[in-house]
Amino acid sequence: MPDQTLPSPLLPTPRRQPRLRARRPFLTALLTLGLLAPAWSQASELDIAQRQWLAGQRQQAVGTLEAALKQTPDELKLRFALGVMRMEMGQLSSAQQIFIQLTEDFPDLADPYNNLAVIHAGQGDLDRARNELEQALRLQPSHAQAQENLGDVLLRQALRAYQRAQEAMAAPSTSLALKLKRTHDLLQEASSRSR
Repeated sequence: MPDQTLPSPLLPTPRRQPRLRARRPFLTALLTLGLLAPAWSQASELDIAQRQWLAGQRQQAVGTLEAALKQTPDELKLRFALGVMRMEMGQLSSAQQIFIQLTEDFPDLADPYNNLAVIHAGQGDLDRARNELEQALRLQPSHAQAQENLGDVLLRQALRAYQRAQEAMAAPSTSLALKLKRTHDLLQEASSRSR
């Protein structure tokens, strides 16, 4: 089986929450890690699409990948790159379908689960994001990005639980107020560092 590790820079997420980071393909990272697709034509298409993307020609980059995938529809790296580009363009439904299909076709690969978690967390579905991250970590326990993303999701879930507890209490709790403040401050700090 070829190396199926994929590179990972930052993804935009809503303000005031720490950013979950997705694994995203960029030319320099792929070249550095030697992860270009084995077939030269596929490598060329991926290379061309990445150069187009980095030059701001997003639609052309997507078109390049889509054309390449018509010839090699099962190529992991091309499919993954298309999913990431769709995600970056805000086409979350399309990106989500690509990543779901990748989890079905490559069930032992952690990266699509991590990216699905980014989509779910961005939509506020923290429970689903957590499940996706836990699956990524079952597959690859040393997946640093999924570990960090899980920490961010757990913090957001903790804040949600503290807020619900506060709403349910008849009388204010100093202890709970302190937990809320500290969790909120930590999330704010993580968010400002992610920008």
